[in-house]
Amino acid sequence: MISIDTPALPYGANGLQPKLWSRHTVRRPDGVVTIGGVALTDLAEQYGTPAYVYDEAEFRLRCDEFRRAFHDFDVYYAGKSFLCRAVARWVAESGIGLDVCTEGELRLALSAGFPAERIVLHGNNKSAVELELAVEHHVGRIVVDSFDEIERLTTLAADRGVCPPVLVRATVGVRPDTHDNIATAHEDQKFGFSVASGAAADAVELIHAGGVLDLRGLHIHLGSQIFGTREYEFGIRCAVELLAELAKAGDELPELSLGGGFAIAYIPDQTALPVTELAERLRSAVGDACRAAGIRVPRLAVEPGRAISGPSGATVYRVGTIKHLPGLRTYIAVDGGMSDNIRPPLYDGVYVAVVAGRDVDGDDTPVRVVGRHCDAGDVVVRDDVLPSGVRLGDLLAVPGTGAYCRSLSNNFNHVPRPPVVAVLDGQARLIVRGETFDDLFGLDVG
Repeated sequence: MISIDTPALPYGANGLQPKLWSRHTVRRPDGVVTIGGVALTDLAEQYGTPAYVYDEAEFRLRCDEFRRAFHDFDVYYAGKSFLCRAVARWVAESGIGLDVCTEGELRLALSAGFPAERIVLHGNNKSAVELELAVEHHVGRIVVDSFDEIERLTTLAADRGVCPPVLVRATVGVRPDTHDNIATAHEDQKFGFSVASGAAADAVELIHAGGVLDLRGLHIHLGSQIFGTREYEFGIRCAVELLAELAKAGDELPELSLGGGFAIAYIPDQTALPVTELAERLRSAVGDACRAAGIRVPRLAVEPGRAISGPSGATVYRVGTIKHLPGLRTYIAVDGGMSDNIRPPLYDGVYVAVVAGRDVDGDDTPVRVVGRHCDAGDVVVRDDVLPSGVRLGDLLAVPGTGAYCRSLSNNFNHVPRPPVVAVLDGQARLIVRGETFDDLFGLDVG
């Protein structure tokens, strides 16, 4: 007998836990779930399943909440969590900036008309083309990540006769309580310049020696899906101490970006900090550290991605197979899986699911929602409870899939990637069409 950890179910086995869904998600009396006024049954009929569903109003609200809570910061939406032209326009219209980290993300943003001066470019291994594109379009900030990059960018800027503004990515020696694959500020990993080893100070010196780049400050990023602010407070102290050392040497840098990584709730047992409280804690932590170090508070920035896109999105699936394993659990297989959401096998990501297309009854039953791919790790929802009345053809909806699901999607087993549909005020519109087999096979030149 295998022990099953049954999750807390304050809203019932098939209930909508508000903190996991967009604010415009409701269940009608007939059991059908609607998002943004659009019934998921209608959406599935029109666009098929699987399908990513984004609540445009929720996304815009979250951008606005960060802009207001961090009113004295620069706020950049981290496009790596999910980016398409429609999203770039939502972000632009919200008044915040955009964080990109590849040529593709930068070109997409520019093609959507996003103001280049509100873009910050990241990347640990930026190509010459990426740097040329950033310089050509005068992006707002380039976060330099290696000595090689500083030298390449210095040469490029000198040749072009420009002085691009840069931040030095500082590794502050923090190991947050998150998955190894999304912890980015401890010493033994690929990002940034170590503060402890002196590499960050050396990077600052190299930039000044080149006499071309406009060094604006430091950038730190601890990782992703971080609850609380304890790790941020440690990272802030480390970064401020370096700023103080530089200031004593006559080099007062005016900016400090705190990065992103703010967590969201994926399951009922998780609770994310309200944005206003998060802002106040980070603002206070920087103020305290700067007072202790005897320096002025620099201009601050944050880069929320998941905290904006995550709860704005959900994924709709259709049930294709049900297997009851006596003494264990029920396996419910859907028509998607690790091609549209690789976070469970890659990051031990956790989710819940609800039956979204009808009212369903039956005893609470431990379930595992799995995908259709030929891999035992192809799990969508590892541990959940649903009514025993789930049947073939039912629609399941999984909340919190707005971040890193479409961005990390793939074509394992030659499965086309699903469409992305935006919903607003009872209307649905396609913002990224689903792939076809012609799309997949068109790349095969053999």
